[in-house]
Amino acid sequence: MLRIAVPNKGMLSQPAWSLLDEAGYQLRSQPRQLVVEDHDNDVELFYLRPLDIAIYVGQGAIDIGITGRDMLLNTDTEASEDIPLGFGASTFRFAAPQDSPIRTLEDIEGKRIASSFDKLVADYLARHGITARITHLDGAVESSVQLGVADLIADVVSTGATLRNAGLRTFGEPLLRSEAVLIRSSSIDADDKRLVTFRRRVEGVLTARRYVMMDYDVPVSKVAAAVAIASGLESPTISPLRDQQWCAVRVMVPRNEVNRIMDALYDVGARAIIVTALQASRI
Repeated sequence: MLRIAVPNKGMLSQPAWSLLDEAGYQLRSQPRQLVVEDHDNDVELFYLRPLDIAIYVGQGAIDIGITGRDMLLNTDTEASEDIPLGFGASTFRFAAPQDSPIRTLEDIEGKRIASSFDKLVADYLARHGITARITHLDGAVESSVQLGVADLIADVVSTGATLRNAGLRTFGEPLLRSEAVLIRSSSIDADDKRLVTFRRRVEGVLTARRYVMMDYDVPVSKVAAAVAIASGLESPTISPLRDQQWCAVRVMVPRNEVNRIMDALYDVGARAIIVTALQASRI
């Protein structure tokens, strides 16, 4: 069986569960269930702490897992990123008090930094030739400056509201832009049939989320103009209608461009434009 680690809690957990559900895998039926054997799909799901997933995958105890890129890079492991998953986006940034003179990367030299991601921070500073003292804290690093433990922090930032509430401001370039990723153990080959099947299913769901199916009728004389607006992944499906002056077109289009494309198609003469969501796909 292919052994897959999924987050048991946190901001990545629900999107990861939804992804696997849409890909056709069996999820746990009880909140305390830690392992699910999905015999129909020849996989085992292990519900683990997101911070631990890269360790299990890196040691080969788990074949593949879903975790954050930041959590992967903060772990001394041989696990590698396989594919990005398009959810859980965040940045990892330095933050200092509003009235602090620390405003550039160079200002960090010799300062005290509090972070839950000390390896990630240490690696970043080493690449830039900066020396600082890093204190590891598990959660709530925002309070460390006020309590005198650190001069600044390095932490995951989504909206920045938590930092502002703590009287902190971000500065400099992000250390990292993170998102949920599928990671792979070095013990499983990239061409392993089980992994290829899993990846294909996941990518099919991700594609279905990014695209929709669009159908419309258009005069035959306007087909070329319509196809130029939305050409599809390969090319549109074009079918004749009973009225020989018209034809029907079916094409996949990016979800985030639907309304712009509909407006443009209508302007060139397309009518009866219908958009349908995709459940899954194989590209």
